[in-house]
Amino acid sequence: MNNNRRIQVWLPLLFALTMIVGMWIGFALSRDMGGSGGGLFSRTGASTSLQEILDLVRNRYVDSVNVPAVTDSAIGTVLDQLDPHSAFIPASELAEVNEDLEGGFEGIGIEFNLLNDTLNVVSVVPGGPSEKAGLMVGDQILKVNDSLLNGRKLTNDLVRKMLKGPEASQVKISVLRQGQPKDFVITRSLVPLNSLDAAYMLEPEVGYIKLNKFSATTYQEFMDAMDSLKKKGMQRLVLDLRDNGGGYMEQAVKIADEFLDDNKLIVYTQGVHSPKKEYKADHPGIFEKGKLVVLVDEGTASASEILTGSLQDWDRATIIGRRSFGKGLVQEQYSLTDGSALRLTIARYYTPLGRCIQKSYAKGIKVYEDDLLNRIHNGELVNADSNKVAVGQVYTTPLGRKVYGGGGIMPDLFVPLDTTEYSPVITRLLRYNTLVDFAYKYYVGHRSAMDQYGSPAAFARDFHTTEALWADLARFAVRDSVQLQYLPARDKDMLLLRTKSLLAHQIWRMEGFYEVYNQDDTMIKKAEEVLK
Repeated sequence: MNNNRRIQVWLPLLFALTMIVGMWIGFALSRDMGGSGGGLFSRTGASTSLQEILDLVRNRYVDSVNVPAVTDSAIGTVLDQLDPHSAFIPASELAEVNEDLEGGFEGIGIEFNLLNDTLNVVSVVPGGPSEKAGLMVGDQILKVNDSLLNGRKLTNDLVRKMLKGPEASQVKISVLRQGQPKDFVITRSLVPLNSLDAAYMLEPEVGYIKLNKFSATTYQEFMDAMDSLKKKGMQRLVLDLRDNGGGYMEQAVKIADEFLDDNKLIVYTQGVHSPKKEYKADHPGIFEKGKLVVLVDEGTASASEILTGSLQDWDRATIIGRRSFGKGLVQEQYSLTDGSALRLTIARYYTPLGRCIQKSYAKGIKVYEDDLLNRIHNGELVNADSNKVAVGQVYTTPLGRKVYGGGGIMPDLFVPLDTTEYSPVITRLLRYNTLVDFAYKYYVGHRSAMDQYGSPAAFARDFHTTEALWADLARFAVRDSVQLQYLPARDKDMLLLRTKSLLAHQIWRMEGFYEVYNQDDTMIKKAEEVLK
């Protein structure tokens, strides 16, 4: 190997080592200056070894080098030595990463899909810019401003970049509607990204709320939903946190406060460089009395586990489902001078009884990320006896119940995974979006019949899947090399229920989907039994 090759091989490692030094200097100076985040590395006040090396490479190296790419590689090497949740976010990705947690983005307010190389409008945000301009579900977008879409190799990322833009800016959209071309000028605005998927009455006096994350708007969305449900007579509540990957801890704390009384501890955080900080209930809550069930699964993580753990520790709720993800680390985001950001783990969080539910990452990130596969292989998702943490301290709640630390929140009542959802045929249909595309095509072709239903409840009650619909689905599935003729009855029922739910989604978005899909959900049925 010649000298140039040696330099290319060792540069990332060398940068990583110097980056570590630079980070420690930055952190030390930031603490001395009372800083807590923004522009962390820019506060050192002196050139670091990393910067000197980068300058030499940029100005003196024999060949041209993509210095930003090499720098990103070095940062990745550093973070790989830490925990699985500390992350570097390049400047080009930061806005999109942040907008999901901030609860909105600047755009035109549609959902779209690429079907047969054509861009289709599959959903229009109620009250959003596109609805105000007159765009409709079923429109096929032909042109954005002066860019013709037909014949181009489109990707979802490319389309999003074309449709997004600063608030109050305008974009011209040309569509094909029922064979006729139409033009629209749409003024972009802030489009909400709701964290609350559904809120409705499961049965008289029993409300249901589904949260998909904890964004900056979650608490307000939750409170609005609670007000609405209480006006409808809600006395008992099912809070669905399945597949909720977390988000802002403060939002979870505020929601926990609505269920807990008497200045109860909700969570506390602590790290080597972060003093212990306690978060307590500090005001009368909207639902301090009344039976409460929380649904969790292997996708329930972080802020969701904070909320679940606090309610379990205080015997406030019955937790139903499967062991949660096991993320007990707190990140803080630091802005860097080039527009990128670092999300650094600064503390662990602990439930009121002192439980740390972070699962081990001592064997490396690969083993950590494969945890779900391991749960599947050892039968944990279908067998209650295997749904346990191998090593975990036992704690006792005020009512004498046993709860466990380490590796996630253990539910009070176990509900196994319905393995029908993961049969090879259904998995393939989900992987290729076959059902989503079919529901869209079916809705567009039967719009007048679909739109006669006044609510998700009416649709769930009165719309019946038929053999004709099943035959249409079977023909459509052939495009993805799936044969549906010989499916077991249970698989067929599952596909028809999901298809019906997706049709409801076409009309009422996520609210419609869950109001239909939950009718045959085993965890929902168990929750209703507990709440009787």
